[in-house]
Amino acid sequence: MSSRLQFGTLKRIVAILIAIVIVVAAGIVVGQAPAIFGVDQDPEAAITLEDQQGNGTDVEIAEVTLSEGGFVVITGGGDEPLVVSDYLEAGSHENVTLEQEEGGAELIGQLTATVHRDTDDDETYTYEETNGEEDLPYLEDGFPVSDTATVTSADDGDPFSDSFVVESIDAPSQATTNETIEVVAEVRNPTEFTTQQNVEFRLDGRVLERQVLDLDAEESREVTFEIDTTGATPGTQTIGVYTQGDGALTEISLEFHTDPSVTIVDADDDGVTADVAIPERGFVAIEDGDTVIGTSEQLEPGEHGNVTVEFDENATVDENADLAAALYEGDPADVDAATPIEHENESVETTFTIADAGADAESDGDDE
Repeated sequence: MSSRLQFGTLKRIVAILIAIVIVVAAGIVVGQAPAIFGVDQDPEAAITLEDQQGNGTDVEIAEVTLSEGGFVVITGGGDEPLVVSDYLEAGSHENVTLEQEEGGAELIGQLTATVHRDTDDDETYTYEETNGEEDLPYLEDGFPVSDTATVTSADDGDPFSDSFVVESIDAPSQATTNETIEVVAEVRNPTEFTTQQNVEFRLDGRVLERQVLDLDAEESREVTFEIDTTGATPGTQTIGVYTQGDGALTEISLEFHTDPSVTIVDADDDGVTADVAIPERGFVAIEDGDTVIGTSEQLEPGEHGNVTVEFDENATVDENADLAAALYEGDPADVDAATPIEHENESVETTFTIADAGADAESDGDDE
């Protein structure tokens, strides 16, 4: 065989080996794509809190699952936590016991267990301390992952014998997020004594109103709540009316009261001012092409006037460049995880230039 043929054969073998290496490497890259390119799944959680008897010093979580680790927070009639679990590693945990804090309230009555993330990775719960900036709840369909149950005293022969009973709830099935709804609950005193108890109204687990009710023995009475839905999150929400050891639930569908929008009021080299109607908890982002150059503070659902967005200190913006102001659902501190808000299958955004916005604002000022 000639040396030319041997060399040609060798070249073909080397080419085949290189092709095999490329195919194998490509398979490895594709298999690791989520990790390599930073594509993460949304954090997930689930929790089961069952009705139980106790002595007021502890409550047991039947099961909790956390994809990224975190905490279980127990609340009662108010928004402040009654007790917070130790840090829980990612995975499933059964029969998790949370013990009453020294000098804390008794763990008795209608309790809600909510699963929170450890967003700052310090294994210390700081949601209230940071005003909701860190250790946010896990979400499912936009709502905190939680479960509600009744913990009754083990000393009571009949755990509900001393509690008023919520016989029924009458509430509208639909409403908008800028009206006042009327919810009527019928409450009965099943005891042989005239007594007094709190009756609470909750929307999606949050206590919005509390009334003190006096009932004679065996008396029933209607309790009326006038609830302002302004600022509530659109979607299907749970309405609950609770007494000391009883409660009843129904659902209401809340529709955002206006079309989502963002309107530029003014702009200069430092930032933008906008009027906003946002249906979810989120923020305004100013975009220069594919780059976010500034975000507003986090906004609650509703209408907001004169929302300010300061440009990032390293951003250089041409006053004649086309910019976009867009609405996002999520945390402005984690823009990559936020979701664009859509209306009729289109992103809610508006385009503008600093020059035009500034001129329009100056013209409006002259007209006044």
